[in-house]
Amino acid sequence: MITDQPIDPLAFRSALGCFATGIAVITTIAPDGLPLGVTVNSFSSVSLDPPLVQFCLGRAAMSFEAFKLAPHFAVNILAADQEELSNRFSRRDLQERWTGLETTGGRGGVRLLTGCLATLECDREHLLDGGDHVIVLGRVRKLASRDSGDPLLYFRGRYARLG
Repeated sequence: MITDQPIDPLAFRSALGCFATGIAVITTIAPDGLPLGVTVNSFSSVSLDPPLVQFCLGRAAMSFEAFKLAPHFAVNILAADQEELSNRFSRRDLQERWTGLETTGGRGGVRLLTGCLATLECDREHLLDGGDHVIVLGRVRKLASRDSGDPLLYFRGRYARLG
């Protein structure tokens, strides 16, 4: 008889790190009108028809409640030369992230980052339970993408590049 063994959290994290992912900054507007943004590597497409995407947000994130309530968000897919943006939106100070940053306005007042490979403007469709995370499902309403450029990647706990 085969029995399931408990999964060691560090071994699980290490195994998942073998899957290279792109990096995106998800932006939204808090109920008080302040812009918010968070770096994620847990983003993917869900459906082409209708156009749906998802990202996962940790329940312990400082911006969790704002993202949970926000009707709109944007996915800013980072280019290889935007490592600094990834680091900036990983910091603890939520407003310091925006200091001196060039942005444009998007749906519902959500800020869009400039120079990204692609930007997807979304309406929040559903929140799904994902353990210590929530899966945020969004319907893409508007998009833009560049014809050239390499993605910023994350692999085995650090940034990586193509080639």
